[in-house]
Amino acid sequence: MANSAAGTLMIIDRLWERVEKQGPVCLGLDPTPELLPEGFSHRYQNMAQAYWAFNKAIVQATLDVVACYKLQIAHYEALGLAGLACYRDTLRHIRANKGIAIGDVKRGDIGSTAAHYAQAHFQGDFEADFLTLNPMLGSDAVAPFLHYVQSGEKGAFFLVRSSNPGAQEFQELPCSGKPLYMHVAGRVWAWGERFVGRCGYSAVGAVLGANPHVLTTVRKAFPQMFLLVPGYGAQGAGAQDVAPALQNRNGAVIVAARSILGAHKGKPDGAKNFADYAHQAVLTMRTEIQKCLS
Repeated sequence: MANSAAGTLMIIDRLWERVEKQGPVCLGLDPTPELLPEGFSHRYQNMAQAYWAFNKAIVQATLDVVACYKLQIAHYEALGLAGLACYRDTLRHIRANKGIAIGDVKRGDIGSTAAHYAQAHFQGDFEADFLTLNPMLGSDAVAPFLHYVQSGEKGAFFLVRSSNPGAQEFQELPCSGKPLYMHVAGRVWAWGERFVGRCGYSAVGAVLGANPHVLTTVRKAFPQMFLLVPGYGAQGAGAQDVAPALQNRNGAVIVAARSILGAHKGKPDGAKNFADYAHQAVLTMRTEIQKCLS
């Protein structure tokens, strides 16, 4: 175990504890102009400033009911330098308030380039607690990120089987008697088995879309692999679909973004109380999932 010498909690232990206390909801902070309350953006000089104010209000309203936050960097990159400043400030705000932030950056490149990506997103302006990564270039491209994981303070979720409709074109291809994604899952576990925390899960986990067959198969094969599960809510998956990811109500976080960030839409007081509606949407999602686990 990476923490055995110092005896301190690893980042995966912190995430496990938050799931234990606050449930498995991972809130995707992926703002768009359409998700902002009516008239909200008019108060600010640009959309990046509006996103920052929106994110800050959402985090303050939900910090006590979510396990973690995931920021898809594309939503911020699309706004240029101001958007990246918003990404930076949102990450800092979450972490300063003792929340856990996942940088959804899906990086993956040759080793020398990967080292710079790892430096950029595990320290400095864009520092996150976990990153999403693409494993397809293999072990040498992954090594720079695992160097940071070794400290016990960082973690990674590698793409294993994504939630988009086209995932089956490659990820489901048969290979030596099983789908390609299962070979990827096996390699991810091989990278992560030396980073198991006190909680019994590794700080190197897998991104698995909300497909009950896939979740059941991977969970059975790799019980100590922590899972990041996108696809809930606006992408069409429900509580029954994601339930196989969890063991004893833990071991995974379930991602929702639009269904929570836009929960105020259509409400008479939505523009004023958007953060409260987000808080309630998290509680509703958590309850729905927990009912399927009883």
